[in-house]
Amino acid sequence: MTITYTNRKGFTYTLCKGSTKTGKPRYFFSREPKGELVAQIPEGCKIVESVNGVVSLTKDIPGKILADELVAVQQLLDRHPHARQYRLNVKPDRIQVYEGHTQFMAVLQFILCDEKTRRYMAERWCFLGSIDDWISIDHTDSISALAARLIPKLGTDGLFEVF
Repeated sequence: MTITYTNRKGFTYTLCKGSTKTGKPRYFFSREPKGELVAQIPEGCKIVESVNGVVSLTKDIPGKILADELVAVQQLLDRHPHARQYRLNVKPDRIQVYEGHTQFMAVLQFILCDEKTRRYMAERWCFLGSIDDWISIDHTDSISALAARLIPKLGTDGLFEVF
């Protein structure tokens, strides 16, 4: 049986296998099956859906973010007056907040700096055309303290005034 995945938008994707120019296997999800259909997820991989609904196969890298830290950020985000405009994405060492209009884009991230003390730093995306990069906006602190200070500022000029 082939591997399929239905994303949050209701589209069903099938896991397919092709090959690179050098002959190495390349796995991808497609709405229209192409190449060889795959019946088993390759070892060390997992299915991931992006905040924009794109389905892909990635290496299963263990994360450093604790479940209760993610829950704390999500709860604060759920209380935001425009909560439906925001989504969370977790990477191995960070929690990213995406803001959506036509597509979701990362605007804020909390990066784990110290695993022992569970200290995080916050960065926001800089929208100045000459920079287009993450800039540090707050000192290291616990995830709950940083999120409590910054999440209410999402969608306001207040987020751009934090340093």
